[in-house]
Amino acid sequence: MDFSGLRTLEEIEAVILVSKDFIHSQKDKSLLTLTNMDGMHFNNDIKNVFTEFIESNKKYVIAGGVLGLSGLLRIIYNGVNRLTGRDIKSFEAQAEALEWLITRGQTVLA
Repeated sequence: MDFSGLRTLEEIEAVILVSKDFIHSQKDKSLLTLTNMDGMHFNNDIKNVFTEFIESNKKYVIAGGVLGLSGLLRIIYNGVNRLTGRDIKSFEAQAEALEWLITRGQTVLA
């Protein structure tokens, strides 16, 4: 999912809507997700929307990798992650995230 550079709640909700429609059409525990949040604006309203989105995806997603988190955004996102109890990890590089996601997928399939 690509939230990079998004500035408004409306833009972010549009990506969430499309993503949610796809994710919720999949089998339980069948997805690995990679989310780019580089340069995305974050505030309390957006935090609340993301918390609901992440909670709603729990039964479909094995694990998720997130790119583009820095400073305050990383702290807020880590809090959301703890609240939802999801297996989501933040990465600096896409290659690292993909490697980790592959291992998470293999763990579930084993």
